[in-house]
Amino acid sequence: MLPTDHRELPMFTLVTGGTVYAPEKLGRRDILIAGRVIARIAEKVELPAEFKARVIRAAGKTIVPGFVDLHVHLLGGGGEAGPWSRTPEIMLSKITRAGVTTVLGLLGTDDVSRRPETLLAKAMQLEQEGISAYIYSGSYQLPPATITGSLRKDIALIPKVVGVGEVAVSDHRSSQPSFEELCRIAADARVGGMLGGKAGLVHLHMGDGARRLDPIIRVVKETEIPIGQFLPTHLNRTRALMEHAIEFARMGGNIDITASGIDLHFHPTSVEAVQMALEAGIPIDRITLSSDSNGSMPIFDAKGNVVKLGVGDIKCLFDDWRQLVKAGLSIEDSLKVVTCNPAQRAGLAASKGSLQTGKDADLLILNRDLTIDSVLAKGRLMVGRGKITVKGTFEE
Repeated sequence: MLPTDHRELPMFTLVTGGTVYAPEKLGRRDILIAGRVIARIAEKVELPAEFKARVIRAAGKTIVPGFVDLHVHLLGGGGEAGPWSRTPEIMLSKITRAGVTTVLGLLGTDDVSRRPETLLAKAMQLEQEGISAYIYSGSYQLPPATITGSLRKDIALIPKVVGVGEVAVSDHRSSQPSFEELCRIAADARVGGMLGGKAGLVHLHMGDGARRLDPIIRVVKETEIPIGQFLPTHLNRTRALMEHAIEFARMGGNIDITASGIDLHFHPTSVEAVQMALEAGIPIDRITLSSDSNGSMPIFDAKGNVVKLGVGDIKCLFDDWRQLVKAGLSIEDSLKVVTCNPAQRAGLAASKGSLQTGKDADLLILNRDLTIDSVLAKGRLMVGRGKITVKGTFEE
């Protein structure tokens, strides 16, 4: 069977009658898709009789951009308790049924049995199967695990590499990077991004160590690296860390909060963390939400031993977005943290994160209760009426 990007796409798809959030509310609109891109958004799109178009009727439904997940362990993660604790790879349908149409893959603790070359190949597989996939070079550890032998070259020359991550800071599993090492990583990512026309993002795993964000703040204060180059994540791990993250955001920094789900032992929850940031006056444009999907969720005792192990689930991203709306955040603002904001952080805003003419046709059609009815990725119907319509190559 050929990968899905070689299957014939309808020349035109017309989505009619839905209420569109782009993420700003546009009201009732028709969306015309030509191949993989949005060709027109208008109150009414009339096609000539000779046009052959697939029509998706969305009256009474809500249409929003496909979600952009900045933090997915495409190859799985874990391994902190030995080989048995390595978590599995993610499959295509698990991503699409969660409303995610763009993923950014990374390595975590384990850069021994998982390598960036394999991560790149996995992203290429997902791209061929129908969604958009990018990666970070590096892992928790230093020196960064790279494909070319140079972080700067990875970012500048490999189209799918948008930055470095997740570099572990204030965590007992990290390489305990020095000030100089963090400066060099940030500088290489920045220059690599400049040379490659990329974000050059420095994506930082934050542990629960007492230093919290101090190592990053020192780099910002003592070097010329702009604060926007950094994106720390897992900031809702503890209330103290979240409060420090708010101070970082007040300096002009961007913050990434991990979707809570039901089993993640993070306090505050993602919803509470977003509320804390907004109540502290942090602009919504500086906040993103990501899933940490397929990463391990180990619980350690006081001696650093794993006592419990879970696995991140990508559906938590969509579930927590709905919880934000239920908690009173507007649909427009809640969408920003999972669509246009992460697209901006990753340097993908030219084609991702919002519904606009000329951008990729990544969109979700939602029922009245904001559950997923259909998912389109680059114009292809991946989920239709709640059922998976495109599966990964080896999914049964």
